[in-house]
Formats: sequence, C-alpha cells, structure tokens
Amino acid sequence: MRKIARLTGLTRPTVRDMVVRFERSGLESPGPSKIGDINLEGGLYGALGAKPGRRKLPEPDWPVVTRELKCKHVNLQVLWEEYRAEHPDGYRYSRFCDLFRRWPPAAGHAPKPCRRREAVPRLRWRYGADRGGSTDR
Repeated sequence: MRKIARLTGLTRPTVRDMVVRFERSGLESPGPSKIGDINLEGGLYGALGAKPGRRKLPEPDWPVVTRELKCKHVNLQVLWEEYRAEHPDGYRYSRFCDLFRRWPPAAGHAPKPCRRREAVPRLRWRYGADRGGSTDR
C-alpha cells in the first residue's frame, strides 16, 4: 500500500480505505476498466444521495401538521409530542421545526415574523403656552 500511495500521490489511509471498499464491493480485479467510472464509483461509494450508516427516520405527515396548526390551542410543540408518542426514535423538536419550515407548502403558512411598526412621534405639550380658545375649570 505504501508503494501505491507513493505512485498515486495519495496518503496511505486513503489507499487502505479504497482497497477495503473495493474488497467489500465484490467487484473483480480486472473489471474496473470494463465497468466505467460511474459504475465503479457507485460500487465503491454507494448510490448518490444515500448516506451509509445514516438512519432513516419516519417522516411526519406534513399536510396533517399544517391542517392541525390551524386549530385553536395547537402549536408545533403539541404536534411534535404527538409525533414522538407514535415514533419514539423520531426527530427531535428542533429538527422537526426545521423540517416543517422547509416543507414547501408550509412556507406560506409558517408564522410570519412580526412586522416592524414605526414609532409614533411623541406629542409635545407646551404647558403654560397659549392653547387658543377658552378653558373651563
């Protein structure tokens, strides 16, 4: 492996990792030249978009979440607690909220930030000045 690393300009751990991946892939030695780059990469590193070792969590039913949020006294915390009761190994609250905000149809229904209100100019009363007109006491 040292010789391969020196010839290719890669580090020894990288070469070792590639050899282990190649052995696990079940590909044949003279085969890579016949397979093609895309198939070889898929055999060594897996399919695009799929991350090995990453658990796939049950996805909440976002249309139901959106509909339930319109009910009185219901918020994301309550809906997340119901989701966790059904799926104890599901998403944590922060990830649940993050996924809800990124869910496309919910983008229009997500709570909007408070709009900024302009400060009302203070009224200045000049005490003792003539206010015009008569005053009743």
